[in-house]
Amino acid sequence: MKGLIYLLEDDESIAALVKFSLEREQIVCRTFPSVKAFKDGMVAGAPDIALLDIMLPDGSGLDVLKEMKSRYPSVCCIMLSALSSEHDKVLGLDLGADDYIAKPFGVMELIARVNAALRRRSGSNILKVGNLELNGEQMTVSLNGKLLDLNKKEFELLKYCMKNADIVLPRETLLTEIWGYVDTETRTLDNHVARLRKLGVDNFETVFGVGYRFKKP
Repeated sequence: MKGLIYLLEDDESIAALVKFSLEREQIVCRTFPSVKAFKDGMVAGAPDIALLDIMLPDGSGLDVLKEMKSRYPSVCCIMLSALSSEHDKVLGLDLGADDYIAKPFGVMELIARVNAALRRRSGSNILKVGNLELNGEQMTVSLNGKLLDLNKKEFELLKYCMKNADIVLPRETLLTEIWGYVDTETRTLDNHVARLRKLGVDNFETVFGVGYRFKKP
């Protein structure tokens, strides 16, 4: 999978075409016909890219854009709209949109812009697992759009586990990678995992007798 796209589009034919075209490129695409459906879908986690129509039956994609950029600033937002005047484009970009594609659009151009956005994201030192997002450059971690207060070792532990999500990580490996030593009697690792769990990071699965697995949702 090259990336996860959320498409907010009430026109069924356009949504079906975009979904088919992206998934042919090994890009997973989830479609939502309304603002409410899109917000409900966000409960499962933030996407890599959000493709947002503006005129929806129950609201405006511009309001969704503002909320997305407020809670998940690293998510790339591309507007797909029949509102194609210079004023409309400038408004969308000023509100935080990363790109603006006017309807009708060519499928090849859309795919090219999505692929370009995914390449930029892959090189941005950002890790994302569900609603958990780690920014390596700013050394910040957010859960459901809320910043977590972590110390240096908690940050490093989380970063290593997110990079190796769904892999069983032995205690010895984690102690060596994060603390630089192996002491199987120490409770340091368990205390840090317990602290992260208390903050709401519930991805840690204890593998008894071995270590931990950081599960993807």
